Amino acid sequence: MACIAVVGSTLAAIAAVAAQPQTAAKESTAAGGKAFTLTSPDISNGKKIAAAQVFNSFGCSGNNVSPALSWSNPPAGTKSFALLAYDPDAPTGSGWWHWVAYNIPADVTSLPAGAGDPKKNLMPPNAVQGRTDFGTPGYGGPCPPPGKAHRYYFRLYALKVPKLEVPADATAALVGFSVNANSLGKAEIMGLYGR
Repeated sequence: MACIAVVGSTLAAIAAVAAQPQTAAKESTAAGGKAFTLTSPDISNGKKIAAAQVFNSFGCSGNNVSPALSWSNPPAGTKSFALLAYDPDAPTGSGWWHWVAYNIPADVTSLPAGAGDPKKNLMPPNAVQGRTDFGTPGYGGPCPPPGKAHRYYFRLYALKVPKLEVPADATAALVGFSVNANSLGKAEIMGLYGR
C-alpha cells in the first residue's frame, strides 16, 4: 500500500508541475505590458509554408532549411530560450516533433535561416539541438501524408533557468516537459502545409 501511495503522490506532483506552465505560458508579456512576439520572414502565421522549409525525403522535395526567426519583449526574468516546432496533426497519436532547440542564451534575439542544420554551426554558443521524431538533432521540415494540410507550430519559450537539466539524448517529449515546467511565457507562429 505504501508503494501505491508513493506512486500516487509522485503522479500528483508531476501533474501539478505540468499544469503550472500552461498557465504561465499564457502570461506572455514583458515588463511594460508589451507582448512577447515571434516573427519570421519565411513563415507567415496561418499561411502555407514555402518549399524552402519543407523536408526533402519521404515523398517531399523541399530544401529543408529552418526558417529565420526573431523575437522581442521576453518576460522579465528570462534566463534562456527554447524553441520547439511541432505538428499536432501527424497520424501518430502523439504528433511529430520537427525541431527541438534549447539553452539558447537570454541575450539572443534571432536565429538565421538554416540554423537548424547542425553542420552549419549557426546556433548560438551553448545552444543544444535535441533529437526530433526524424531520429536526429536539428530541423526537419514538414512532410505530411497526402490529404488535409497540417498545422506546424513554432513556439519560442522564455525560461526561468539558464540551462535545462536533461540528458544529452533526451527525447523531445522529455525536453518539452522540462521546457513547460520552467516557462515564463511563449510566443508562436503557426504555418500550414499539405500535399
